[in-house]
Amino acid sequence: MAKRLRITGLVQGVGYRASFERQAVALGLRGWVRNRRDGSVEAEVDGDAAALERIVAWVHKGPPASRVDHVLIEEVAASADDAFRILPTF
Repeated sequence: MAKRLRITGLVQGVGYRASFERQAVALGLRGWVRNRRDGSVEAEVDGDAAALERIVAWVHKGPPASRVDHVLIEEVAASADDAFRILPTF
């Protein structure tokens, strides 16, 4: 199962998406990350269980300039993506 993550706090304008993408690619994950108009960041990640645990641990702290207040995690169907990408704001 893949995971959908919704991260709130100071997570836009601080390099969160680019840092997330670097972490996801380094872990061999598939999926996407995007800003949302409400100021949150949303991502969907798919990969092996250990890699998913590591990205979930990372999202709770984020890059140095961010401040993560809350992370919502949902189980979702496996991603059809074969790589990781940054999507436009939704």
